[in-house]
Amino acid sequence: MSEKAIFAGGCFWCTEAVFQRIKGVSLVRSGFSGGNIKNPAYKEVITERTGHAEVVEVTFDSTIISYQNLLEVFFGTHDPTTLNRQGGDKGTHYRSAIFYTSETQKELAENFIDVLTDQRVFASPIVTEVTRFENFYPAEDYHSNYFNLNREQGFCQVVINPKVNKLSTYFKEFLK
Repeated sequence: MSEKAIFAGGCFWCTEAVFQRIKGVSLVRSGFSGGNIKNPAYKEVITERTGHAEVVEVTFDSTIISYQNLLEVFFGTHDPTTLNRQGGDKGTHYRSAIFYTSETQKELAENFIDVLTDQRVFASPIVTEVTRFENFYPAEDYHSNYFNLNREQGFCQVVINPKVNKLSTYFKEFLK
């Protein structure tokens, strides 16, 4: 059964590269969600005036990979404890967020955050927002499939590669 999940884990190039490698995921699109204008351009979003986050829209087959498993990958491959920041990337558009598409997704996300908090998986409090999904606006084409097309670039080597390697190390059972 085809479903969608929308995650904001900082730079969408990083998040896209992670979810593209998950079995049961048929499509990952980089874009924007959670803001206050329609069809924002990247150059508008990075001003922080639109309220959007950089997100990925993940289309997945829930008979192959569960939403719960996607949450595990999401929280395991970015830092959900830094407000409006991932590594050197700073700004509200780099916030950690889950935009749920159903009440079931909301419950699963909130319950998983509670479990991670109770088990003290992270040294600092989780700041990931869990917000009702309203709109997804695709990013410009040059953002699509960025890591796969630009692996030799410095940003890809230094920032994205470690996330992909972490995925390969800790989530082997979910890889294509």
